[in-house]
Amino acid sequence: MTVLSFDEQGVDVVYEGTEFRLERALVEEAIDKPYPDITDHEVLKIVDPEPSLSGEPRRIADITA
Repeated sequence: MTVLSFDEQGVDVVYEGTEFRLERALVEEAIDKPYPDITDHEVLKIVDPEPSLSGEPRRIADITA
């Protein structure tokens, strides 16, 4: 299971028991969109090669508001 925790500066990730941080600039560069417009599903796809996507994608701006 992958856990994503968003804040204004980046994303804390727990992937297969490993914890790491993706900084805002890295996420923007990887997805080629402004950070607030990126969705949780898009971030999950760069972390997990076979993500289990459920529910509607949520924009980071909506999550951190």
